[in-house]
Amino acid sequence: MVYYRRIGEVPPKRHTQHRSAEGTLYFEELMGEEGFSSDSSLLYHREIPSAIVDATPWELPDQSTVANHPLKPRHLKLHELFDDREWKARDVVTGRRLVLGNGDVRISYVAAGEASPLYRNAIGDECVYLESGDAVVETVFGELRAGGGDYVLLPRATTHRWIPQGDEPLRAYCIEANSHITPAARYLSRYGQFLEHSPYCERDLHGPTAPLLAAGTDVEVLVKHRGRGDAPIGTRYVYPQHPFDVVGWDGCLYPYTFNVADFEPITGRVHQPPPVHQVFEGANFVVCNFVPRKVDYHPLSIPVPYYHSNVDSDEEMFYCGGDYGARKGSGIGQGSISLHPGGHSHGPQPGAYERSIGTERFDELAVMVDTFRPLELGEAGRAADDGAYAWTWAGRGPLS
Repeated sequence: MVYYRRIGEVPPKRHTQHRSAEGTLYFEELMGEEGFSSDSSLLYHREIPSAIVDATPWELPDQSTVANHPLKPRHLKLHELFDDREWKARDVVTGRRLVLGNGDVRISYVAAGEASPLYRNAIGDECVYLESGDAVVETVFGELRAGGGDYVLLPRATTHRWIPQGDEPLRAYCIEANSHITPAARYLSRYGQFLEHSPYCERDLHGPTAPLLAAGTDVEVLVKHRGRGDAPIGTRYVYPQHPFDVVGWDGCLYPYTFNVADFEPITGRVHQPPPVHQVFEGANFVVCNFVPRKVDYHPLSIPVPYYHSNVDSDEEMFYCGGDYGARKGSGIGQGSISLHPGGHSHGPQPGAYERSIGTERFDELAVMVDTFRPLELGEAGRAADDGAYAWTWAGRGPLS
């Protein structure tokens, strides 16, 4: 994170005694990144945070992937993964299905109606975009409230759970890193403050506002952690006391929400390249969002993207609102993912190039992940593939 917060009861000086009104000593926990060399927070627990009474394997949902071979652009229809009955019995943690992944990032999707178990990802940060629905996210740092259009950023090893609200499915597009996820470095000063050219700032980030204290004994927590190579594995811990026992914390590392409507788009006289839409970054990938905006105002401009080759990266885009003009005629709509792999030139669908001339505004909403290692197809990606997108520019199918 980029700025300091203080919540609840903390002592005047760190690493010193902190006691309750009854004289009981609280237990200080440092949660920090990069081996004491980067952002951290200090949390004060009622109970010993490392105490566990059981540890057993947790069988993760299918994490296997296969190469995108033969190399093709693909259209994945995520809304077809969950029917109207199935989502009500799913939760955001155990119900998510792997769509795409590589050694740096995994992208999953879920439509959920059940409260999730307590969970923490010990591999990397999570960035969850809510396509629709509302949720309370309970965390060891406190409570977050989130709804459609919110990114929820959860630092590595943050114990939390998702509680959907209302009668509609909570549709969550989950980006799980093998690293930390931060605002784009070029938006920040050398001291971590958002700069004037940034499309959002500290006022747009919303963290917990009060401690969340819960009671309970023999409480289960699901932990996703490193296995052999890049493959994640799971463990089910049992804690003697509820882990939500933090009376106060302070520091620069904590979960927060950011709503896509608070992203101020950068526009120009001619078409702007994707980096102007960047919102976050992780190791070997970036996250961008395309929001409603005025478009190019040069008298000879062509507002839709020019055709381009992804020389160094795979481009995955999740369409989550509005009308994406460059993809008209392809079958892509709300809840779709397009995958344009490195080594394949892509751009607007036939007719869109000419059709866009004179357009003054795009009413589109999409979240894009560009990766610098090839994305492979997870089980949900294989299940959701429409099988026809690769041929839409030519207007006819394969020769075989």
